[in-house]
Amino acid sequence: MRGIPGVTRIPRPLLGALVGVTALLTAGALATPASAAPRSDTSSTVSAVSAAAQQQARDFWTSERMREATPLDLVSVNGHFDGGSAPRKGAATTVAPSAPAAAVGKAVSDIGLLAFPNTGGQWSGGGAVVSTAGRVFFSYQGRTASCSGNAVTSANKSTVITAGHCVKLEGAWHTNWVFVPGYHDGQAPYGRWTASKTLSTPQWTASEDINYDVGAAVVAPLDGKLLTDVVGGQGLAFNTGYNLRMYSFGFPAAAPYDGEKFIYCSGTTNRDFLLSNDHGMNCNMTGGASGGPWFTQFNESTGTGLLSSVNSFKYNFLPNRMYGPYFGADAQNLYQTAQTS
Repeated sequence: MRGIPGVTRIPRPLLGALVGVTALLTAGALATPASAAPRSDTSSTVSAVSAAAQQQARDFWTSERMREATPLDLVSVNGHFDGGSAPRKGAATTVAPSAPAAAVGKAVSDIGLLAFPNTGGQWSGGGAVVSTAGRVFFSYQGRTASCSGNAVTSANKSTVITAGHCVKLEGAWHTNWVFVPGYHDGQAPYGRWTASKTLSTPQWTASEDINYDVGAAVVAPLDGKLLTDVVGGQGLAFNTGYNLRMYSFGFPAAAPYDGEKFIYCSGTTNRDFLLSNDHGMNCNMTGGASGGPWFTQFNESTGTGLLSSVNSFKYNFLPNRMYGPYFGADAQNLYQTAQTS
C-alpha cells in the first residue's frame, strides 16, 4: 500500500509534512442493550435499498466475481484531522453475544491458546467468529470491491457492523452491497445477505472524519430466515476506554494476502498519539480487511467477544500498525438506529 497524500488542515504542522493516511480499502436467543444510546440531533445517515436492487445485488455476486473483486485505488481523506473531533463519550454499555438458532461454524479444536500478541496470521481457533464474520462485497465507481464485516446481536437480528468507507465513500453510497458470512474459496456457506439499508455516522457521511469511520447494514431476510438466527451475533461494547486487550479479524485482499484467508491480529491497544483519537494495534493486514471487527473480552475457546472497533486505516510510515475508531456515543447511536430499522 502506498500512502494517501491529501491529508489537509492538520493542526500539527511539523507532522503534516510526514504523515499520510491509507484507508484500508479493498481489492476486495436475543440480547438487547440494557439502555438505549444517548440519542441526539446527530443521528446516523441511512440509505435505503429497493427490493429490485437487493435482488440485483444477490444475482450479481457470483463465486467468480467474489474471487475477482480487486483492491480499490487509495483515496484522499482531506480534512479528517483539524481538531475538535474527539468522539463524544457516554455511559459504558455492553451487549452480550447471541447464539444462532442451530449450531453452526467450525468446531473449536484442541490447539491450546493462540499467540498473543500476534501481528497477523490465519485464524485456526474456530468458534463463533468463523460464522459471524465475513466479507462484504459492493460496487464502487463501477468496480467490484470488498471489505470485511461482522454480524452482531440486534433487535432486528439483521445488523452487520463494518467501516464507514465500506458503505459510503467520496459522497456516494456503494451499490450491490452484500454480506457473505463465513466466506471461503469463493463460496457463501451461509448465503449472500443483501443490504436493505446501509448506514454510517453523520460525521463520516458529512466529511469522512476518520474518527467516525463506522458503518452498518441492515440485511434482508434470506430464505425466510434472519441473519443472526442463522450465524449468531457477536456482542458489542461502547465507551469502555483505551489501552485494552483486543483481537482484530478480517479478510485482507491486497498483497501479500488474496482475500481467501481469515486473518487475525491481537495485542494490547493504545490511543493514537498522532492525528486521531482511534485505537492502535500492531497488525500487518492490508486492503480488504476494512470493517473487520475488533473485540474486547474475546474468548479464544468460543470465538465470541464484544465488538469495540473496526479495521479503519494506517499511517503510510507505520505499515504494520492499524487503527480503528473509538466506539463512543455516535457509534452507539449508529448501532441503535440500525438495530431498530
